[in-house]
Amino acid sequence: MHDRGIRLPVALGVAVVAAGAATLALRPRSGLIQPAPVKAQAYFSPAELDRIHDYVGPQRALAIGGLVVTGAALAFVALRPPRRVRRALERAAARPRLGSLAAGAALVIVIGVATLPFSAIAHQRDVDYGLSTQGWGGWTGDLVKSEAIAAVLTGGGAALLVALMRRFPRRWWVPGGVAVIALGALFTFIAPVVLEPIFNKFTPLPAGALRSDVLDLARRSHVDVGQVYKVDASRRTTGANAYVAGLGSTKRVVLYDNLIQNYTRPEIRSVVAHELGHVKRRDVPRGILWLAIVGPAATLLVQALVERIAPREERAGPAVVPAAALSIALVSFATGIAGNAVSRPVEARADAYALRLTHDPKAFIAVEQKLTTGNLSDPDPPGWLVDLFGTHPPATERIGYALRFEREGGATRP
Repeated sequence: MHDRGIRLPVALGVAVVAAGAATLALRPRSGLIQPAPVKAQAYFSPAELDRIHDYVGPQRALAIGGLVVTGAALAFVALRPPRRVRRALERAAARPRLGSLAAGAALVIVIGVATLPFSAIAHQRDVDYGLSTQGWGGWTGDLVKSEAIAAVLTGGGAALLVALMRRFPRRWWVPGGVAVIALGALFTFIAPVVLEPIFNKFTPLPAGALRSDVLDLARRSHVDVGQVYKVDASRRTTGANAYVAGLGSTKRVVLYDNLIQNYTRPEIRSVVAHELGHVKRRDVPRGILWLAIVGPAATLLVQALVERIAPREERAGPAVVPAAALSIALVSFATGIAGNAVSRPVEARADAYALRLTHDPKAFIAVEQKLTTGNLSDPDPPGWLVDLFGTHPPATERIGYALRFEREGGATRP
């Protein structure tokens, strides 16, 4: 590992092996349902599909365009920084940690400005298609808050990274990998109670028929559901969703108010049962375990890339921040693909759990139809897009789980 020429290929090999091992180890092997073949046209009208495709195509192009611009901006600043940027980083070297914090925060702002046209056009199209309930004022307020949070967190991460580089110049990936795992667990724990309330209001689900349904499903699942919250998502979107978040005392199931208002009780029970499947299988802690396997190897690869990109004299000060940001972005994108390869079957297993818990494939199919048309999501996207970006199986595949379950007699309670 001391030969600079082989560090990068060795680090790349280690990262590939770690990501492959984590994916194989944590990818569900049981509890799944083989989907029946489904054509989107059998469950969505031509008008619905046309509207979805008219919306999704440009939105997809905007998202990919923003991703490309982000990568190009990072590459430009890291590989060919303008003279003003170089001078600013040189001045910041007088106070390495504070200067690194400022460099990280500034990088977030620069990328935010560069991708602002993509974000603004995407928001306007959300409004045009009836998905967004926000005016420009509310949208801008959320954008400023998210950028401010990102700037603080990225600046803090840059300061920590430079401190580790100065303390462990040849092996900073070791404490860096530990920090990645610790911070991943920390933010999973605090996000529901610290970060998410900045954007939305969360209230415990009140006593009533819906709460009784949730508690009944949790009792039958033999899981501690934690708290169940309703979130005022309707202040931002007309779409519906639900999710599991938090760890330990912050563990919770969150239901969009749009879901509660616009879906039937059997449909909501199906959604809740899916989320309980995640709780039952401890999918959030298993996600942290995946990070614990992949994180150190990914950090080793980041170090090898930084050593290729940044001159040695820049590696212990603010000047290394752009190279580190580019390296982290590249490695995160690649490991994200491996993470999605685990996420899709995890979601499929939660779908199967929901079907077996509720014995209601018709409600499950109705949920998929409503989610697809309400959120204007492509029910059958190209395979390469699913492989690269898909965290969930496509709607046609999920409907296929319900059809297979129904055909095999699963709609009848045992």
